Amino acid sequence: MDTALLIKVIIMGIVEGLTEFLPISSTGHLILAGSLLDFTGEKVKVFEIVIQAGAMLAVCWEYRERLINVLRTFTNDIAARRFVFNLIIAFLPAVVLGLLFGKQIKAHLFKPVPVALAFIVGAVIIYIVERQNRQRQIGARIDSVDHMSALDAFKVGCAQCFALIPGTSRSGASIIGAMAFGLSRRAATEFSFFLAIPTLFGATIYSLYKERALLSVADLPMFGVGALAAFLSAFLCVRWLLRFISTHDFTIFVWYRIIFGVIVLVTASTGWVVWAD
Repeated sequence: MDTALLIKVIIMGIVEGLTEFLPISSTGHLILAGSLLDFTGEKVKVFEIVIQAGAMLAVCWEYRERLINVLRTFTNDIAARRFVFNLIIAFLPAVVLGLLFGKQIKAHLFKPVPVALAFIVGAVIIYIVERQNRQRQIGARIDSVDHMSALDAFKVGCAQCFALIPGTSRSGASIIGAMAFGLSRRAATEFSFFLAIPTLFGATIYSLYKERALLSVADLPMFGVGALAAFLSAFLCVRWLLRFISTHDFTIFVWYRIIFGVIVLVTASTGWVVWAD
């Protein structure tokens, strides 16, 4: 792997890790970053999905004690089984819709301008939910992931389906959707973290299997470095986000998404930046 490719891979890994768990769309940022770096193509699309596993491992490490305890007590603890079943229930809607419409979405929406529009629309939705949250007279209905029902999990899973549209944000859709359905900000954020484990792991395995003809052993260093960069940056981001939400709402991300989306639209329409499809 030459130096130029190494730098691009590290940048992409950092972008993935820093954006995967924030409500700002890791896929959207990867599409835009890849366009700017001239790092595109079918193999790169697989790379962008696989390095999500690195970010997912950061959540596994941060919550390792909780996850180990769930595995240890699964057979004899009702709460542990409910936690696992809720994750499965929330995971399934995106799987079904992804299998049905994945090709069409990739063909038409994995481009800078649709991503920019999704950034802006997503910002408006976050603003509306946060405003309703502030106006609510009583506290959140659910203040812990342990208190979620199967129906709560299914609703969050349906909300996550909107993340199939690049630029929407998987974490943003699941967190904001969960808050709209009555979860506290921390419970919504933590459930989004946990939901990332089967979602990103499943996407990685499926992408590697589906596109196996494109890959070779020579690609291992590129994928490994990207995943490592994603793991390290995601670990820092997860810890920062947990501290941030204890005293802040998500309004700052509303303005970030709007400004970022407008910049992409303006530069694309004026030709100041040639965004590659």
